[in-house]
Amino acid sequence: MTVRLFADSASDLPLEFLKEHNVTLFPLVVLLDGKEYEDLLTIKPFDVFNAMREGKVASTSQVSPHHFKEEFTKLAKEGVSGIYIAFSSELSGTCQTAMMVKAEVEEEYPTLDLTIIDTKCASLGVGLVVKTAVELLEKGATKDEILEGIQFSRDHMEHIFTVDNLEYLARGGRISKASAFVGGLLNIKPLLHVEDGKLIPLEKIRGSKKVLKRIVELIEERGVNLNEQTIAISHADAEDTALELKRQLEEKFGTTSFFINSIGSAIGAHVGPGTMAVFFLNKSR
Repeated sequence: MTVRLFADSASDLPLEFLKEHNVTLFPLVVLLDGKEYEDLLTIKPFDVFNAMREGKVASTSQVSPHHFKEEFTKLAKEGVSGIYIAFSSELSGTCQTAMMVKAEVEEEYPTLDLTIIDTKCASLGVGLVVKTAVELLEKGATKDEILEGIQFSRDHMEHIFTVDNLEYLARGGRISKASAFVGGLLNIKPLLHVEDGKLIPLEKIRGSKKVLKRIVELIEERGVNLNEQTIAISHADAEDTALELKRQLEEKFGTTSFFINSIGSAIGAHVGPGTMAVFFLNKSR
């Protein structure tokens, strides 16, 4: 049985990866300087980061319902099975919109075979789930086997991240503006994680070096068989920091498989330049 995979741009996977593995992209919309852009297609993350450094405000909106309808209708007409691996419903309305559009398409095409998975993940947390699905599909797994792999990866995905400037989280309502101001004065770097699809503050650390040290400690506390799994690192124009984290993980855990990529424009618009995140599993299959 042919299975087609779908992912949105909040997975922060490179466009080349999606094309190479025939994953259909649903781009989120980025709004900057009064113009609309399609994340990953018509705007580059570094353009967004540079604009934010200049004091401009970038915002986002979910995937176009028209885009969903077009692809889901095509899937139904072709009689092919589909799996859409979606960005956390707690952070975007994209997943709920996809489910509504699916219901509309099913009215006209009752045989539509589409499963929508709310990953409750973000950035390369979603990306690693997509990567799991791709690997299973390319090994000849059935749709049920792919779904089982997706669900395991989703349920055991850890996210740990830090931002360089608290102001961007304050703009999005994640923390108070007063906290952001005081944090900036004291060089406080917050550590956050994702719990049931929501961004949850973990700790406040003073100084960048201490943040990296603490991230490595948390990975050790939460991860399993870290030398056998792929660890993903996403960053917002902070490649040097991402590579330093990679070096420390190689040295401490013997990890050899990494997936490193820039945070995309949609996620980046909310977390700001300098953000770095790491993703790994807390259980082995």
